[in-house]
Amino acid sequence: MDHADAVPIAELLDERRYLLDVAYWMLGSPGDAERVVDEAYRRWYGLSDAARRQITAPRSWLAKTAGGICLGRLSLPGRGTAGQRDGHRTQAAEAEEAQEKLEEEAGQVLLQALDLLSPAERAAFVLNDVFGMPPDAVADIVGRSAPECAELADRARHSLRLRRSRPTTPAEQDALAHAVRQACVSEDADALASLLCPDATAFFDGGGKVRALARPVHGNRPVAHSLLTLLAHRRHTTLTTHDVNGTTGLVARYHHQVAAVISLDIADHHVAQVWVVLNPDKLRSWNQPPTPA
Repeated sequence: MDHADAVPIAELLDERRYLLDVAYWMLGSPGDAERVVDEAYRRWYGLSDAARRQITAPRSWLAKTAGGICLGRLSLPGRGTAGQRDGHRTQAAEAEEAQEKLEEEAGQVLLQALDLLSPAERAAFVLNDVFGMPPDAVADIVGRSAPECAELADRARHSLRLRRSRPTTPAEQDALAHAVRQACVSEDADALASLLCPDATAFFDGGGKVRALARPVHGNRPVAHSLLTLLAHRRHTTLTTHDVNGTTGLVARYHHQVAAVISLDIADHHVAQVWVVLNPDKLRSWNQPPTPA
């Protein structure tokens, strides 16, 4: 490596942390994540100097490599649950701290639900919804076409919703959605948090097209804070209840343009999961002019 290849230390650490996050979300084990990232870097340095110089986006190359290694591990027969898989986890303080941080962020409820997805579904969901990678990057890692990956991610979302949500009446869904809207409009964090399950999770799908939150938010107060920050009252911004996928959800508009569509999944009379679509491509149908009768 010559001086032209030098990388700032902050960028190096951020890159490794990012790769560890990707591997952890895909495998659910900090020890496995460490080993995957180490192997990805071994493969990087196994390339010739000329081959490395031809890679214009090293971080993307490393993410693709780590994702491929994770997919290989997910496909191994006899793969157990997150806790069982990590029988050989390292005792390093960094791994323990990473586990505590990410468990707070994601919650074991979500990680256990991810364990029940197929390897391809889990990879497509994690890379698309958790890390907001563009469709072509997800397809490159998963080894499927972009439309196939989109279908896999949709199946994963459906499976997660079925596991977390409970049957509820249209009247209860409507009342809770209106209460969430009122709490957001009045910017009442306590009221909004009280409407959410203690272990509620919010997903923000920006599709790599807007600066949405890169990872899910876990916990009723963090979710409430993230929603209030996103939907903070500004001039020309409105929030209304609307039919979303057959149930009452929320639609945020800016200058009459739909900027976010929010689905609410209910369990035990509280919102268990919040799905915020911010990806302009997915909102295109919402912003088409109505067809004349």
